[in-house]
Amino acid sequence: MERRKATGEMSAAEIAEVLTQVRAGDADAWGELYRMYGPAIFRFCRRALPTREDAEDATTEVFMKVRQKLGTYDSSRPFTAWLYKVASNHCWDTLRRRRIRQDLETGDLETLPLEHPDPSQLERLQAEHGSKEVRNGLQKLPDRARMALVLRYFAEMSYDEIADTLGVRRAFVGVLLLRARHQLRDVLAGNDAPLIRGAAGGKV
Repeated sequence: MERRKATGEMSAAEIAEVLTQVRAGDADAWGELYRMYGPAIFRFCRRALPTREDAEDATTEVFMKVRQKLGTYDSSRPFTAWLYKVASNHCWDTLRRRRIRQDLETGDLETLPLEHPDPSQLERLQAEHGSKEVRNGLQKLPDRARMALVLRYFAEMSYDEIADTLGVRRAFVGVLLLRARHQLRDVLAGNDAPLIRGAAGGKV
């Protein structure tokens, strides 16, 4: 099979063919699958987790889970959506196990406007500050806020999928995204002292 450079170059029929070969134990097909999706999953994990080493470990573990769970994949749904679901569950489980911070996400919800999160707002932040600066800013956010942004704007998950992954009510997802965007904007503007003090004290 010809090696491809980007996931967008593989059609649904080609993905189905590769997955059939992987299920049959074809090592070359598995290598092709990893080459196609490994870089994207690593970038996802890098945004979601605190360090590069965490992201590298998570990428390997995600693909181990993919191999184990491939029999549960519903071929009527996009493979990439299922793959990101496996990755997001793994990253969120990792953060919860480590208890890096305690997220108190409900403290000031009633003071926030209930506007609908607009994806273009995050794109504008990236245009203004650069992708690297935004990625560094994401690392300063509370775990749940960071995961919500990554799931919505980088994995393009629905509100229902985000609610399921993070274990929150669907009605809370929009507010969580709004609050996370405000926090990221403050971090990028250099107004992240409250976040830093909160992390030092075990609260955010």
